[in-house]
Amino acid sequence: MAQKTAHGDEAAAVAAAIAQFEAEFAGSPAPARPQAPAWQRAALLEGVGAKETIENLRGGSAWLS
Repeated sequence: MAQKTAHGDEAAAVAAAIAQFEAEFAGSPAPARPQAPAWQRAALLEGVGAKETIENLRGGSAWLS
């Protein structure tokens, strides 16, 4: 039994059909998540707490959270 291979035009048609199928049936992209401001991301990464900072500036005891 001889193996059959697609010629250039046939291979291009198959590739185009696959691309069209993927474009038609692909899921919709996920909505973009809102990004926090750079200062807020930095504060969260460093573990800076607003309560602690305010109490330290006033000279009071630090809050435990």
